[in-house]
Amino acid sequence: MDVNELRGYITLTTMLTFLGICWWAYRSRNRSRFEQDALLPFLDEPAPERTEARAEGGTREEQG
Repeated sequence: MDVNELRGYITLTTMLTFLGICWWAYRSRNRSRFEQDALLPFLDEPAPERTEARAEGGTREEQG
């Protein structure tokens, strides 16, 4: 086995691994799990604070 055959096997293995990951990621069975996981960064966010301008019914630019 020379180095070019080894490179070919590595390329084939890498391509099959990539296609396997794509197949796994886009299966409809995993869709709900990934939709839930996509919201994880937002779960710990505090509620936005109301500013005085918003509480009075306008923005700061409109008041100035």
